Amino acid sequence: MLGEKHDLVHELPEYKERIHELKINNNHFAKLFNEYDELDHLIRRCETEVEVHAEDYVRDLKKSRLALKDDLLKLILA
Repeated sequence: MLGEKHDLVHELPEYKERIHELKINNNHFAKLFNEYDELDHLIRRCETEVEVHAEDYVRDLKKSRLALKDDLLKLILA
């Protein structure tokens, strides 16, 4: 859905406490988390047409967000 929030806690509510713990105690996780959050924010701005970019660019942003989500999930489950 366009403009839908995909923040990590929203996407993985069952890991809310683990995400919080990792953000505080794991610098690598915190860095990836911030990158994911920034990408999600940019994608939502594109989807709601606050910013207008080529479809290919937005698709690549979404692929990057998904890759970051996969990396973050691996750290959550470790």
